[in-house]
Amino acid sequence: MNISNMPEKRTYTVEEVATMLQISKSKAYDLCKHNLFHTINVGRTIRISKNSFDIWLDNPDICQKING
Repeated sequence: MNISNMPEKRTYTVEEVATMLQISKSKAYDLCKHNLFHTINVGRTIRISKNSFDIWLDNPDICQKING
């Protein structure tokens, strides 16, 4: 399959979230456990909905709930 034919990415990995937020992978897994955004389990792998994660990240009121 040609890369130009691939659909837009719809999920993030836990590692990608950790990198974006500049946190450890274990902290990123903790965020997933809080159900702050939609996650999908594929076998033993967790995928995070790009749309729900981006909404969570862009909403400071939600982000403050885990910091305060």
